Amino acid sequence: MELTSTSFLVTLIAATALAMLLALLLWNRLPGPGAVRWGVRVLMLGLCQLTAICVVAAWINGSYGLYASWDDLLGTGDGRGSSAMTGPPVGRAKFTQGANGTRSTYFRGSHSKLAGQVIVWTPPEYDAPGAQKTRFPVLTLLHGYPGSPGSWFDLGSMPDSLEQLVQLGAAHPFILVVPEIYPGGVNTDCSDTPRRKVATWLARDVPELVAKNFRTLPEPKGWGLMGVSTGAFCAVKLPLQYPEVFRAGAALDPDPLTGDPEVLADAGLRERNSPVWLLGHAKGADVGLFLATSAQDKDSPPQQLAAFARAARGTGVRVKTLVRPSGGHNFQTWSGMYPDALGWLSTELAAPAAPS
Repeated sequence: MELTSTSFLVTLIAATALAMLLALLLWNRLPGPGAVRWGVRVLMLGLCQLTAICVVAAWINGSYGLYASWDDLLGTGDGRGSSAMTGPPVGRAKFTQGANGTRSTYFRGSHSKLAGQVIVWTPPEYDAPGAQKTRFPVLTLLHGYPGSPGSWFDLGSMPDSLEQLVQLGAAHPFILVVPEIYPGGVNTDCSDTPRRKVATWLARDVPELVAKNFRTLPEPKGWGLMGVSTGAFCAVKLPLQYPEVFRAGAALDPDPLTGDPEVLADAGLRERNSPVWLLGHAKGADVGLFLATSAQDKDSPPQQLAAFARAARGTGVRVKTLVRPSGGHNFQTWSGMYPDALGWLSTELAAPAAPS
């Protein structure tokens, strides 16, 4: 049972109600000496409190996206090898049907040699009559840290939010691609390091996988990214680093755009993989970036967005910023940014089209 699933929360609520009911029914019916009866009563009270605390903790975790899986909570991800997942042979993938019309695979990239989960969702328009030759734009969704691809569906209201905007004519019907951003359990801020080529995984292996198995528009005019928190940092970084693959990126509450010393200790490597450095070396790149935050978010202050937009002047990189008056560093705030972000992405990326 997934940590963030509704069924898990409902199970905890039922367990709490059952513990309270049993305590009420058995309080005066317990056999044995008085000391034993009082000991059992204390245990019953403790069980009631424990289950109630678990309900509150699960609700808070679901609301704020603190931990998206049991591995995140327990710290059981194995980061010692090139990947914690054995996966299929290099370059081979088998998609299996999942919830909400998604298809999922564990895939090992031929370029990075990393393996991880990739979830793909195709819009209803993809299978509509007469659309057999239509190719669709691709939007890669990048989760935060800690997090997992499933957080976009469990916490992030996808794909429902996108479908509502498509029905209103406010967004393209994108193919959604949701890969792991730290395959093997080690966060590198979506960067290639000597031991782990995560940027290559996201910018070469995953796009090749999707283009091979789905009707996608050509890169880069039909390919963009949207990320939250650490994933938002990556959504700014990757189009600047790979403009031949991604034309646009939407970043919702991005981590500091100069990089995180706790993630990449090597100062030179960190600088060369920071959006600020990449922006200064992106003259002439046909790239658009959307950066959003809230005035209350101390993890992603509005000042860094304004400074980044100023630095972009004269580079040719198109930058748009949005600062909402309130909101925390969570999916409740990020989902409120979807209309602006997805609407903007739909102006930067090509609409579905059949080959001419």
